[in-house]
Amino acid sequence: MKVAVLGGGNGSFAAAGDFALQGHEIRLWRRNGAEVAAHRATGSRIVVKDVNGRHDVKLALVTTDIAAATRDAELILCPAPAFAQADIAFVIGANEFVSIVGPSGCGKSTLLSLVAGFAAPTAGEVLVDGKAVRGPDPQRGVMFQDYALFPWRTVLGNVEFGPMARGVGAVERRALAQLHIERVGLGGFENRFPHELSGGMRQRCALARLLANEPKVWLMDEPLAAVDLQTRNILQDELLRLWGDGGDPAARRSVMFVTHGIDEAVYLSDRVIVLGRRPGQIKDVVAIDLPRPRRSVRNSAEAGRYNDHIWSLIRDEAAQAIVEETS
Repeated sequence: MKVAVLGGGNGSFAAAGDFALQGHEIRLWRRNGAEVAAHRATGSRIVVKDVNGRHDVKLALVTTDIAAATRDAELILCPAPAFAQADIAFVIGANEFVSIVGPSGCGKSTLLSLVAGFAAPTAGEVLVDGKAVRGPDPQRGVMFQDYALFPWRTVLGNVEFGPMARGVGAVERRALAQLHIERVGLGGFENRFPHELSGGMRQRCALARLLANEPKVWLMDEPLAAVDLQTRNILQDELLRLWGDGGDPAARRSVMFVTHGIDEAVYLSDRVIVLGRRPGQIKDVVAIDLPRPRRSVRNSAEAGRYNDHIWSLIRDEAAQAIVEETS
């Protein structure tokens, strides 16, 4: 029996022949489109069950061309879609700092991309201020793990880029950029290029660039993961200061912060949303009842109890994720 694998361009299947497909969900269709069965792959041969009983089927064709698949094969095999998340619903309040944690591959960054407007959900909606997200918006500022600075622009040029893109005049945007450069402690480095900065300074520059756009919502995708522990602790305190940790709660922005660091999430957040493995679903939402400003409780016993509780929720799944990634 000749079978076509439809969807070979997605990286799951690279070439025709024998395949290692263990663990991939598959679906089979007759050429007329009627579904035959859905099974898990068991190596390079697929067990197909239809009205004639069980058959071992040798894979013969890998293609993204549905016309070729229907022309050249008796059965069409299609990997079932892998959803990053399923049935996720939560609200981040005004002025609230919320972190997302979970094992590798649970869809934390995908979730942030949906809120940022970089991707669209396959079902459901993302709302900001009651309006559906249809694409990126300057009111939702994004800070990435890898800095994402323009290497040909100076610190000042990077920070003023957002206001420039919004049409802010040269004098006003230069003053705005200078203000936020000073706020993040980069005064005197305005004319330096990213390659002349340390990792911590680059991340300060990225933070200043976010602030210069004056967004209502801060979306942060593991922004401190690439720096050393000492720098990370310092930047956590700086981030909280700029957010208004010790000031008027009404002046704070709404923050969605993705991190692998449970202690970081506890230290920064009002609430921590804990996701399970793919497809990511909410396992728990942990309210962090620690006083602000947070600096006095970084290593407290109560913070440790929150860390232990959240780790207990994801420990087994995190271990399984490592096994699968290294197998």
